[in-house]
Amino acid sequence: MSDKINKVVLAYSGGLDTSIILKWLQDEYQCEVVAFAADLGQGKELEEARVKAENFGIKEIYIEDLKEEFVRDFVFPMYRANALYEGVYHLGTSIARPLIAKRQIEIANETGAEAVSHGATGKGNDQVRFELGYYAFRPDIKIIAPWREWDLNSRDKLLAYADKNNIPVPRDKRGESPYSSDRNLLHISFEGKVLEDPFAEPDEDMFVMSVSPQNAPDRSTYIEISFEKGDPVAIDGESLSPANMLARLNELGGTNGIGRLDLVENRYVGMKSRGVYETPGGTILGVAHRAMESLTLDREVAHLKDELMPRYATLIYNGYWFSPERTMLQTMIDASQANVNGVVRLKLYKGNVTVVGRKSEKSLFDPEIATFEDDKGAYDQGDAAGFIKLNALRIRINAMLRKGS
Repeated sequence: MSDKINKVVLAYSGGLDTSIILKWLQDEYQCEVVAFAADLGQGKELEEARVKAENFGIKEIYIEDLKEEFVRDFVFPMYRANALYEGVYHLGTSIARPLIAKRQIEIANETGAEAVSHGATGKGNDQVRFELGYYAFRPDIKIIAPWREWDLNSRDKLLAYADKNNIPVPRDKRGESPYSSDRNLLHISFEGKVLEDPFAEPDEDMFVMSVSPQNAPDRSTYIEISFEKGDPVAIDGESLSPANMLARLNELGGTNGIGRLDLVENRYVGMKSRGVYETPGGTILGVAHRAMESLTLDREVAHLKDELMPRYATLIYNGYWFSPERTMLQTMIDASQANVNGVVRLKLYKGNVTVVGRKSEKSLFDPEIATFEDDKGAYDQGDAAGFIKLNALRIRINAMLRKGS
């Protein structure tokens, strides 16, 4: 191999694929591997990953709790923009990759590694997200993407490689190919198995973060979310850190069957892909934030945000979190949130999130003007006639032309 690599930092989960990659890097590149596992709220015991890495002879192992940074610096800024990819997807996987890439490069710098590696396949979006993130912080970094290099291109070959190298294979990995899933504090995603048929209904026992709406409680749950500058800061008056806020919303949403999504999406690499997602807390947060903005944002600011949102969401989905254009959009979005302060009251019931109240000291809603009763001269309804005529002028001219006038 040209350009000898002495040390590489691997984004390592402790699962079968990255365990195989870890051994493959040692064999193929004859280099030292640094294992890095980011705890973004996977719900797994990451210390098991440490033990597995130690069994491979790995000396430098980084297992880091990044949940607060993840929610504060990545999830919350995204929700200030009301970002939804293709109108529905809460970008749970997409928004996690920039943080992992950023920290991976920091570890490469700390340990003197020349290269970084990830377990994303050559068919997916994650390879783009990781690598754009790497280059944003270290333009000369060497990247090893095993799925684009090795010949372990089938499940049987992967399992054979694992057996040959004494890599433990869980029993459930030896039978039918399991769902491919990714989990963090914002969501969990599922692909593969029956989901490869876009007409097939997902198995109910697949879901882990939420009950089905049919099995949710028969009584509504009411909550109040307090916002400051567009970010949620308290539930029912109890102040919570960003990570604890999202965890609590996940609990409330999951209990009430909220946040399931079955989506055929357009991947950046060109193909369509079917995925099923659970985003209970994020679904609640998205509804609540929009309700808070409805009371506190100027009309044209709100409409401009809505026009820009699809572009912003696509930038995140495609991996451009650290791009100049996303940074520029974020600056504008954050400026719009200065007065997005107040309380939103929500009703959670069998998969639904319903806004039932909102209040703010920064409210632009004036009941004296909006009332259908006597507004005591606050609004002259006669002004509407001239307003309508001026706005109808171009329509009237077109009508006259059609009639030959």
